Amino acid sequence: MTPLARRLLHASSPAAAGGEPGVLACRLTSRAVVRFAGPEAGRFLRSLLTNDLLLSSSTQQRYAPTPNAPARAPPPAYAALLTPQGRFLYDLFLYRPPPPSQLLDRTGSAPLTGERPKGNQEDEGEDEPGEVLADVDAAEVDELLACFKRYRLRSKVEIDNVSKEFLCWQRFGRNVEHTGPSTQEPEAQSIGWGQGVDHAAESAAQGNGHGWEWFKDPRLDCLGYRGIFPANTIPPLVESDKEADERHYLLWRIENGVAEGSTEIPKGEAIPLEYNFAGLNAISFEKGCYIGQELIARTHHRGVIRKRLMPLIFEDENGQELKQAVAPGSEVVDKESGKKIGTVNTALGSRGMGLLRLEEALKQNSSLAIKDNRDVRVKAIKPDWWPVEWTQMLEQQSAVA
Repeated sequence: MTPLARRLLHASSPAAAGGEPGVLACRLTSRAVVRFAGPEAGRFLRSLLTNDLLLSSSTQQRYAPTPNAPARAPPPAYAALLTPQGRFLYDLFLYRPPPPSQLLDRTGSAPLTGERPKGNQEDEGEDEPGEVLADVDAAEVDELLACFKRYRLRSKVEIDNVSKEFLCWQRFGRNVEHTGPSTQEPEAQSIGWGQGVDHAAESAAQGNGHGWEWFKDPRLDCLGYRGIFPANTIPPLVESDKEADERHYLLWRIENGVAEGSTEIPKGEAIPLEYNFAGLNAISFEKGCYIGQELIARTHHRGVIRKRLMPLIFEDENGQELKQAVAPGSEVVDKESGKKIGTVNTALGSRGMGLLRLEEALKQNSSLAIKDNRDVRVKAIKPDWWPVEWTQMLEQQSAVA
């Protein structure tokens, strides 16, 4: 993250009293929780969504739970539901809760149950989870439910809004990124005496013993950790002075060029590959058929994406950043020719994200501006996480020119 973004995040954060911000946490009020339950829940979702969602249950560690070890659940998956024409409709973070046989009771001292969970076929080794929780755009939850129920037909799956029971949370910030093989929190790993690790304390920090825990964000390491937790509890590692408003998380995503939800990714219009879904681990190009697959596969194998979502900085003629000077929907143009380069889809303070033509946006000495306000200059940023091949050809062409 750049020093500027750290200052912006720090300026109004709850921890602004001393030093640069470390790890912040926020409850995602923009997200709701939907439950897919039934013996065919996994198969139903797999047939509709862009990603190959859930790990095989046979690969998951099984053991009798103890107070000193967290329950083991597969990591969450990020996926999208598309129109038949391959346009974006909804994004979903999908969680497979650990079965009751791996959870502790309310006292935290004994297994909750020794019975096989209803709807799970673990003993047979089949990959058919009986329950999946999905973190979805709260503004679209009613339409999303109606859409999935239309596709349900005779599938044995129940679909319900459980947002009153569960909340979505995110932990993010300068110190949260962790690129090691472990899915555990860096703060949780640091708990212990001397060179040792107190595994009981680590377990308590990672999750709450009942199976609700933090997971690495399935999109990018730099986005931190995400989780679904019961509405009547506060997740572990969420300190009162580090709990932030959701706009801080929005700023963090803007800085990294990651859109989320149908407000930032136009429903029925956006092409997922232009919004970098392939780089965000939201699309599997090996899985079986799903809705809209034909356009996605054809575009991917053609290998040319001419427009992409990029982080933006809004400045005046002197290079000073301008806050609240640009509204979503504003057109970005080449200042010299007046040619449209793209559109701003999200703006917060002096930062934003926009879908721009890469050839013009990444051109050396490019001069971009807002169409209706040429005094606002636009600087397009290529995120560090972008794969080299996304821009390699364009950069070579620019160098030759």
